[in-house]
Amino acid sequence: MREARKGFAAALAAFAIWGLVPLYFKPLREVSAFQVVAQRAVWSCLLVLLCLALRAELNEVRAALVERRILARLALAAVLISINWIVYVWAVAHDHVIDASLGYFITPLVNVLLGVAVLAERLTRAQWIAVTLAVGGVADLTFETGHLPWISLTLGFSFASYGFIRKVVQVEALAGLATETLLLMPVAIGYLVWCEATGSGALGHAGPAIAALLIGTGPVTAVTLFLFAYGARRIPYSSVGILQYITPSLQLACGVFAFGEPFERTRALGFALIWAALLVYAGDSLWRGRAPG
Repeated sequence: MREARKGFAAALAAFAIWGLVPLYFKPLREVSAFQVVAQRAVWSCLLVLLCLALRAELNEVRAALVERRILARLALAAVLISINWIVYVWAVAHDHVIDASLGYFITPLVNVLLGVAVLAERLTRAQWIAVTLAVGGVADLTFETGHLPWISLTLGFSFASYGFIRKVVQVEALAGLATETLLLMPVAIGYLVWCEATGSGALGHAGPAIAALLIGTGPVTAVTLFLFAYGARRIPYSSVGILQYITPSLQLACGVFAFGEPFERTRALGFALIWAALLVYAGDSLWRGRAPG
């Protein structure tokens, strides 16, 4: 019971940090998203490698680097999480936090679609209803705004695909993150060197506060992932599924109340349909999780 309470607290903290992270990235809005993500990859990698070295677990990274199948999957995961990070940082900087929150609201439903498309899973009636409602919500947002909600869809599909790959790859969370960021390091460092050469580098040139925030992206990324991995192993998966809605809910609150982004009435129906889809999906998941086997 004590382990379960600690796990619940860790998972709750992880989802809360992810939900409030727009407050962290907003002051970096003058730095390009590519540069922020490059810095994030470098500092995350260094911190995670240090943690693994202190825990004598670097052998897990070596094993992942020499196993071709694992390495290929982690390379794809690295590309997907890079896309996710870049679009998310750009969205925060350009006042699209509400759109970003929608992306993480629809992620669980994208997971359902991936299960059908990749694993040939069969949906329950409730899941079909949830997916249909979500598609209706996206269609309504497209009609009302005149364009696909590309930020939301990119974030939802990239993060769901990333999570799917990490689920099927037998690598621990920190070792997997270390491997992914190691694969990104050559590109990240090369880009940062180019930024310095062209005079557009932010680290060391945009003031100590910006430098501290850029370096701090490493701890923010690594610590939150560690809390999530710690919690997910100690509480039921159904509880993780419910707690994950804390993140987009807090992001939505940040967009509306902290940054004053408009939440027009024309978007309300689309969001309402997606929230209804999530209620159906979450209710079905809880019911099936508690049903006797």
